Amino acid sequence: MKCPQCEYQEDKVVDSRTTKEGEAIRRRRECLQCGKRYTTYEYIERAPAIVVKKDGRREQYDREKILTGLIKACEKRSVSRKQLEKLLEEVEGATFGKFKNEVKTTDLGNEVIDRLQQLDEVAYVRFASVYRQFKDINQFMKELKTLLDKPGPVENGGVDETEDASDLSEGRKSRGRSSREGG
Repeated sequence: MKCPQCEYQEDKVVDSRTTKEGEAIRRRRECLQCGKRYTTYEYIERAPAIVVKKDGRREQYDREKILTGLIKACEKRSVSRKQLEKLLEEVEGATFGKFKNEVKTTDLGNEVIDRLQQLDEVAYVRFASVYRQFKDINQFMKELKTLLDKPGPVENGGVDETEDASDLSEGRKSRGRSSREGG
């Protein structure tokens, strides 16, 4: 294994553990030249997973594409990268299963959205707005209203849950005006 700092080819394994899911082995390594410690993961090699796009095209599954989208959706939210990695592992397990190597992007996307909604509702709306390609503010507000109408505790930053989506947009306009006017 090549050291990420000095690129020396020899190292020693300091610690080795299986992940919680048992799908990988996590190894802590130490470079024998510079002493830098780094982590590597060992996975079972599987046939490449294929995603089928909406237009019927097929391409190789790219985990990083989804992870990048999730990271952007969770910007300035209290969601850790570790939580996103776990979410993605669960999505992959649910959609690809043990022997399923071809999945529709709609199935994959819906699985991500469902799990993200449980994790963080703001991140969910951000991700959904890009994934579902909302055409205008009305589609966006409809999605927010659906969220607000769901029973159960909703983390909404102190907004009265009885307000509907149109009340929310009006409330933000008036709050925004008063803060600029200094009152």
